[in-house]
Amino acid sequence: MSQRHAETEDDPLLDAAYDSVMAVGVRRTTLTDVARRAGVSRMTVYRRFGDVAALIQALMTREFSGVLSDAVEANAARETVRERLAHGATDGVVRLSGHPLFLRLLDVDPELLLPYLVQRHGAFQHLVLDAFAALLAEVVAAAGLVDQSAGVDPEWVPTTAYDPWSASTPEHRWVALASAWL
Repeated sequence: MSQRHAETEDDPLLDAAYDSVMAVGVRRTTLTDVARRAGVSRMTVYRRFGDVAALIQALMTREFSGVLSDAVEANAARETVRERLAHGATDGVVRLSGHPLFLRLLDVDPELLLPYLVQRHGAFQHLVLDAFAALLAEVVAAAGLVDQSAGVDPEWVPTTAYDPWSASTPEHRWVALASAWL
């Protein structure tokens, strides 16, 4: 799968929004510019999204959901659920931090990302939380810590003596940290 979410992969309006954000940033992106780039009327864009904020939210959801899907898919063959969770989470962070749209937002519109990181949970955050919860439930069930029908026990706090800071690269440290808590 590409870095674009499967359901909207060939969406000309989101493609045009991506091109506009990459060219001029979020603050200077307009629905008129997106319509021009997509070769549609301005009303077509307004009917579908209503405003630039909704368009940008849809764009970020598409792009960053693709990152999540790619990370999960790339680690699906790992032998254990613990490895899939640790490596998948790490891979997702590494992929997201190198995604062109994410880098562009950090470069020209960093204040746009802050609410999504600390305050507002949008569609992408819910996808990440759902994927993480599903894998964590598998880890807990595989370890026999709780009855699977009872859900994840919030009192379960894993510990380890492994020193993650001895890992050679940032990616290996993230895997080690994630593994340490599983």
